[in-house]
Amino acid sequence: MDYKQEIERRRTFAIISHPDAGKTTLTEKFLLYGGAIQLAGSVKGKATARHAVSDWMELEKQRGISITSSVMQFEYAGYCINILDTPGHQDFSEDTYRTLMAADSAVMVIDAAKGIEPQTRKLFRICAMRHIPIFTFINKLDREARDPFELMEELENEFGIGTYPVNWPIGCGHDFKGVFDRDRREVLAFQDFHRGQNKIQAIACDLTDTALLDELIGRRMREKLVEDIELLDGASYEFDLDAVRAGTLSPVFFGSALTNFGVEPFLENFLRMTTPPLPRETADAVVDPFAPDFSAFVFKIQANMNRAHRDRVAFLRICSGRFARDAEYLHVQDGKTMKLAQPQQMMAQERAIVNEAFAGDIIGVFDPGVFSIGDTVCAPGMKVRFEGIPTFAPEHFSIISQVDTMKRKQFVKGVTQIAQEGAIQMFHEPNSGMEEVIVGAVGVLQFEVLEYRLKNEYNIDIRRRDLSYSFIRWIERAPCAPDALNLASDTKWVQDFRGKDLLLFNNEWSIRWAEQKNEGLELSEFSRNW
Repeated sequence: MDYKQEIERRRTFAIISHPDAGKTTLTEKFLLYGGAIQLAGSVKGKATARHAVSDWMELEKQRGISITSSVMQFEYAGYCINILDTPGHQDFSEDTYRTLMAADSAVMVIDAAKGIEPQTRKLFRICAMRHIPIFTFINKLDREARDPFELMEELENEFGIGTYPVNWPIGCGHDFKGVFDRDRREVLAFQDFHRGQNKIQAIACDLTDTALLDELIGRRMREKLVEDIELLDGASYEFDLDAVRAGTLSPVFFGSALTNFGVEPFLENFLRMTTPPLPRETADAVVDPFAPDFSAFVFKIQANMNRAHRDRVAFLRICSGRFARDAEYLHVQDGKTMKLAQPQQMMAQERAIVNEAFAGDIIGVFDPGVFSIGDTVCAPGMKVRFEGIPTFAPEHFSIISQVDTMKRKQFVKGVTQIAQEGAIQMFHEPNSGMEEVIVGAVGVLQFEVLEYRLKNEYNIDIRRRDLSYSFIRWIERAPCAPDALNLASDTKWVQDFRGKDLLLFNNEWSIRWAEQKNEGLELSEFSRNW
């Protein structure tokens, strides 16, 4: 198989959802079908005494939530699939934003009883901004659920896109009988006891075959199904693959990830509808994934995934060509050629050294401390620099310091490495030491993760004092040095670990004051890493 055929069979997608919608459970079922794991169980499942394979951090297992994105690769039906499992909790949304930059499509998991929730709304906007195709899996039909027409209408109104239900639920909760495949005109009958251990055989069933349908789902359910399907066939959006791939039409599937119902048909349809790796824009060109020269960008950095190794891994999304293990590549931001050490493909914290990889793949490489999020790596001679990944403004700030002053070196190393991952943002007052560090976070739970990781990975206990600031702005252009600006008394000038100047504000009034009193001052709510 040549490299173009290898790229053609790649599928790289992110799974997004609100917390507890069933995203991690759905991920595990995908891995089960691909043979990547032998036994699937929920994050909190007592029957298997296991934790989700995608939740590798100890704190994730304790809290039962995903804190950091996981990367998993497996084979299924001739496809090579790269799954990016993202945190659902809003406090870790920035990690999800960065991960979506590496995806070609997204699977959105929605709780059938709750519908669209705030975090789902946020994540969809990021997908829409990048025109990422969205596939919707409405989960937990084995429990009481909202009316499916109501859920469709909510999706269309909230997101401004069309929906096409590929299958349609027959009841819900105790009365859940299965789903009807609209295209194949088949019923997939629900049986709770199989728990994903057996493949469900679809039953070909024309809606006019009342005797068979009555036997399968009962007369009342049959009458409701016939009425629903007639309404859908006459009034809903028609299926348009081009619209799906343009991100303007979302195929919708109903099922139950926990009982493994409807998951395999969803996976098969998704793989058929979604695309191979997409072209990527740079500042002045478009990179074709099928071009022979290797190019990639860093979208995630993670230290201490394996505590035995105390390592640091940079995750690269390959955008074009073929990666070869022993070849030398250009780190564009550093201007130096280098071999990418210990190239590996991932299964959460599990890893395997690889000799080659292709556009669409996600690989991890050893990072000696030279990479930053958004960096470009490519074949020598290529003139390519992928657009930087935005760093969004944190909303919560604290001052932290180490309890044991003799451990200053470990403290600085730990906070710096975690900041370089993008898990928190680190600031300091210019010309000050590192005895105290200002950290910013999108959500307060990130402070708990920071404290946990410093303790468990770097053996550092910290003191933390919350600050009153709620806003931060990057200084894009200034008429004078930051310390000479005319600022409100409660505004603080800080720098990040790259040396960029920022201002901390208590309120929006102080931001307006700074802009009005300093002609030529330009402030930004986010920073791009170039």
